[in-house]
Amino acid sequence: MYQPSRVLASFCIAGFQFGEGALVLDKLKPGVHLEMVAEPDNPHDSSAIALYYEGKRLGYVPEDGNEPFATMIFFGHADAFECVVQQVAPERSPWHQVRVGVFVTDARKSK
Repeated sequence: MYQPSRVLASFCIAGFQFGEGALVLDKLKPGVHLEMVAEPDNPHDSSAIALYYEGKRLGYVPEDGNEPFATMIFFGHADAFECVVQQVAPERSPWHQVRVGVFVTDARKSK
């Protein structure tokens, strides 16, 4: 059955409190797309996937779920994923302020 997209993961941005998220928090709304950028030379995690908005690094895909995304991105399939803000809660602690979903788009055409 055709589905326009399917959620693969949903999580709060890891390390948000250490990134540049505070600079753009007021612009982050549900539905905003983020860029996923692999960081194979990251000294802490060779599967690190940074999340960016308007050139600002917000944080990362949590380490316990980043490897499948890193593998696909390393093999040239980054365009298969969409990272979308699902929830913004500025009143919460920084590591729980922004929840995102990573979706994969169904390449089959609707019938």
